[in-house]
Amino acid sequence: MAKIQMKTPLVEMDGDEMTRILWQYIKDDLILPYVDLKTEYYDLGIRHRDETRDQVTVDSANATLKYGVAVKCATITPNADRVKEYDLHEMYKSPNGTIRAILDGTVFRAPIRVQGVEPNVKSWKKPITLARHAYGDVYKNTEMRIEGPGKAELVFTDAEGRETRQTIFEFESAGIVQGQYNTVPSIESFARCCFEYALSTKQDLWFGAKDTISKKYDGEFRDVFQRLYDTEYAEKLKQAGITYFYTLIDDAVARVMKSEGGFIWACKNYDGDVMSDMVSSACGSLALMTSVLVSPKGVYEYEAAHGTVQRHYYKHLKGEETSTNPVATIFAWSGAFRKRGEFDGLPELMAFADKLEKATLQTIESGYMTKDLTLLTTLTDIHPLNTRDFLKKIAENLNKLI
Repeated sequence: MAKIQMKTPLVEMDGDEMTRILWQYIKDDLILPYVDLKTEYYDLGIRHRDETRDQVTVDSANATLKYGVAVKCATITPNADRVKEYDLHEMYKSPNGTIRAILDGTVFRAPIRVQGVEPNVKSWKKPITLARHAYGDVYKNTEMRIEGPGKAELVFTDAEGRETRQTIFEFESAGIVQGQYNTVPSIESFARCCFEYALSTKQDLWFGAKDTISKKYDGEFRDVFQRLYDTEYAEKLKQAGITYFYTLIDDAVARVMKSEGGFIWACKNYDGDVMSDMVSSACGSLALMTSVLVSPKGVYEYEAAHGTVQRHYYKHLKGEETSTNPVATIFAWSGAFRKRGEFDGLPELMAFADKLEKATLQTIESGYMTKDLTLLTTLTDIHPLNTRDFLKKIAENLNKLI
């Protein structure tokens, strides 16, 4: 059979450790037999990032701005142990953070619903999509340990050299102090991405922050969302039959736990980090979670929500069998194909993405799955498979659908 043709390349960002192994397996078993794959390839493996002093990460993000759609493998964010293990020149920043900053994007994560892996929260009937602001806040903080009594101040010096000072705290003992920031343009991009994604997916949009305590910082987020809603999106959302509302983050958590799901929950950076893990764990695992970075420029980068599965990689290097769950990585590829097909007017590529996801879910729902899912499933007739055999089983089902 003739392979599906592509018009425009995907930006392909390869990664690290076990997910890098999965990446090639998925291409070999599920993609290359059916698609005349066109990609602009960037190796974001930690050794190549070190060789380029992380310039390859910047280049891959700029290529995404050029081509509009990227698919990314999980990558290492090195700590001190990783610097020693890989003999790195420095402790490089998170590649995801670098890419997010260049794309000015918002991360949307949602559980992959599959029969036999039911949410622990019994009221959840539909997936909850987490929209995480991916700029500033605690991830770009400046912090200091205070060794003894003294005064900590917040100081801003404007372009003319004028200073504004505010006392943070007068210490009478040792302590700690932290400063964090955000920008109005970044918050506006976040809010606009959330409204546009809500319109494209026809889902209600919730936003929660803590403006009763953080009156200026969180209050700015609240006000930006409300201003954009009032001036640009109120009528659009009304026509689409969806709603937006703001509430305190603690109230949002209580509402979420009693809801049936099916909406977008927008969160500030740290809140989104924590709450996406909560939702994913309640729905199974990070291996059953989609993740897409959406830029207000209309650029999309699809990835798995989990890490590089280091423990399985070390087993793989020893020649031992592994049963690593590839579902989130498969859905990263399918999401990228669907968006590429949408942009380029290729319904056959979009249909392939749908069939790839359907074959994956059918495989699990028929009882064939990786060992992590055997611990979660309510199915009784189950067949645990190693990584490659699971992918081969998906390939069988995909071939039947095609």
